[in-house]
Amino acid sequence: MQSPPVFARIGTRGSPLALMQAQLVRSLLAHAHGVSEDEITIEVLSTGGDRSQASNASLSEIGGKGLFTKEIDDAMLSGRVDIGVHSSKDVATRLPDGLALVAFLEREDVRDAFMSVKVQSLDHLAERAKFGTSSIRRAAQVLRQRPDLQIVPFRGNVGTRLQKLIDGVADATLLAMAGLNRLGEGHRATGQMDPDLFMPAPAQGAIGLAVRSDDARMAALVAAIDHGPTNRALSAERAMLAVLDGSCRTPVGALTRLDGEGLTLKGQILSLDGQTAFDSVASGNDPFALGRQVGDDLLAQAGTEFLARWAAVT
Repeated sequence: MQSPPVFARIGTRGSPLALMQAQLVRSLLAHAHGVSEDEITIEVLSTGGDRSQASNASLSEIGGKGLFTKEIDDAMLSGRVDIGVHSSKDVATRLPDGLALVAFLEREDVRDAFMSVKVQSLDHLAERAKFGTSSIRRAAQVLRQRPDLQIVPFRGNVGTRLQKLIDGVADATLLAMAGLNRLGEGHRATGQMDPDLFMPAPAQGAIGLAVRSDDARMAALVAAIDHGPTNRALSAERAMLAVLDGSCRTPVGALTRLDGEGLTLKGQILSLDGQTAFDSVASGNDPFALGRQVGDDLLAQAGTEFLARWAAVT
């Protein structure tokens, strides 16, 4: 039997969550353009971030956000795949030359989920309890509320991290509520963190789609499944991050709320120990200008020396 023609080729990581996201993109593209899902192929690519999971090292120690995207980026640039599907919070603010982040699917729950098999909340953890995370943002936010806790390295996909809690590697952790929901595991969350106190990572909860900058056909195909409000919110958050030159070396949080065409963006940067924090909030209609405004305000409050000092110790 002759294989159906290839309409588009998707590149993705191989984790259960990444595969589910790629399959969702395939389904939406097929529906939007009236083609069979069989005409959209999915190619699984192993990234440096995936291969480093066993080391338990934090991303800031081994290269930052690009660890989860480099191999997919390379496959797009070589023409091996047409679309890169990413968890948007893993995408660097500056993509490699020749690539563009052109669309976002509707954002899921932006909150972090509190996960524990022992207690119901962060406040209920025993003094000096072990809190598992390799996110410097989550570590800083947790230490800001509970400076007595011990932060222990904690990486892996959702299933691996849940098993580590059962095995006693840590007494609690935080996971993205969006990932749990997409995997049908939202019921496993012990609770949800207040996003005003525990600001999510910039662009958390949204799936981003990248294509080659010179591939106008693919950009137009992908634009058909773009969710406008999510695109506006993430454009603001990524513009803020670009001002701060955020990678994974400085704890940064962002929270965008939309009201019609207007947006309100809250941003935060913290010291690694969580004891110093700077906050900014602004509203506007232009997401890029709004993001730059909040980023500039945070930078003015903290000073470049603050960012350089904490980046130097990671």
